[in-house]
Amino acid sequence: MAEITRRASLGRDELESLVALALDEARKLGVDQAEVAASQDSGLSATARLGDVENLEFTNDRGVGITVYKNSCKGNASTSDISPASIRETVAKAFSFATFTAEDPYAGLADAELMASDLMDLDLDHPWALEAGEAISLAIESESAAMAYDKRISNSEGATVGTNRGTRAYGNTHGFIGSHSKTSHSISCVVLAEADGAMQRDYHYTASRVPGDLDEAASVGVMAAEKTVGRLSAQKIKTTNAPVLFIPELARGFMGHAIGAIAGGAQYRRSSFLLDAIGQKIFPDFVQIQERPHIPRGMASRSYDGEGVATYDRDIVTDGELCSYILSSYSARRLGLKTTANAGGAQNLLIPGSDTNLEKLIREMGTGLIVEELIGQGVNSVTGDYSRGAVGHWVENGEIQFPVHEVTIAGNLLELYQRIAAIGNDQDLRSGIRCGSLLLEEMTIAGA
Repeated sequence: MAEITRRASLGRDELESLVALALDEARKLGVDQAEVAASQDSGLSATARLGDVENLEFTNDRGVGITVYKNSCKGNASTSDISPASIRETVAKAFSFATFTAEDPYAGLADAELMASDLMDLDLDHPWALEAGEAISLAIESESAAMAYDKRISNSEGATVGTNRGTRAYGNTHGFIGSHSKTSHSISCVVLAEADGAMQRDYHYTASRVPGDLDEAASVGVMAAEKTVGRLSAQKIKTTNAPVLFIPELARGFMGHAIGAIAGGAQYRRSSFLLDAIGQKIFPDFVQIQERPHIPRGMASRSYDGEGVATYDRDIVTDGELCSYILSSYSARRLGLKTTANAGGAQNLLIPGSDTNLEKLIREMGTGLIVEELIGQGVNSVTGDYSRGAVGHWVENGEIQFPVHEVTIAGNLLELYQRIAAIGNDQDLRSGIRCGSLLLEEMTIAGA
């Protein structure tokens, strides 16, 4: 292999050649199995605050990670030096480490017959030729639009424009080598507003794999300002039990607690509130959770997982019933099951909603709390106990009345999931979990 030493970004062919070199070296040392991942990340981020540049960052990172298996023992080593000599030394280190680790009968590669053969193009790579000056200008434009929106906008935490392109190559001693490139771009803005001696903050952002699909920088700032001003004159409410409506950005996290609970690691460690839950009715009948890894431009699309296993469409929850866990080959072996091609996590989880939009859900709720921000990390993944600080708006007679702050919403996820009354059609596509606004029949809302 020709030596690669330049600091320019490495392409897929170059990364694959590094993987092939490392695998060849591992075979020479007599490993039972080996896998190698090589990566290249480059990006630009610019933050402006109060009209001036606050931060400008360029990244150009690369690395190679090598894992070897010998006699059911595992050794791992990594390097950012991609010279052939360093690759050989890193493989030797990984092999050496395997002589010190304990035997693990579950360790090893995924089965050879599961390796992906169709490395499809999922349209994930859309670079943005963004220069530093342009990024700064866009950030200033976004923040300026926010500051000019309302005289009560008194301060800013800044606007940020960022672009990133990552290339990954993975291979193992089954003969599999694959690579892909993907991009992500974003514009965000955070501002503060003040009225009657009280201050509020909020933010907005846009994100996409394709720069042309981003919202305009100014509109991001205006939306951040509009949301911030909408929080002014926030009130406390008395402790009550009432319906709660999560906006899409928060609904995906609320449902994400279930995804974490059915992950293989949580299951084999016996540390999940959904332990051994296959076949159980977790949600109401209308709730479906579908994994669709091959959505073009999807934020979590992949044709193979972190072990080279071919990904595929499957249903995780059908008519409210849990049908499958989320497993890598290791966690699957620990559970006596088969990998679900989820080494590295789930890919594009879709939670279909009805034809109801957010406005209709608010009317349907009648009286209750719209949750627009969550504070704290009060979720117990073992018991399912859920308690989070919340900010949002109070609704009466199907209409928004006033902003609310300093409340806590609480319950147990096993019960809360059964209380899901409706899911809206306003899916947020900026994440690997696509879920619309989510209405719960009732939660405990602790206030004044």
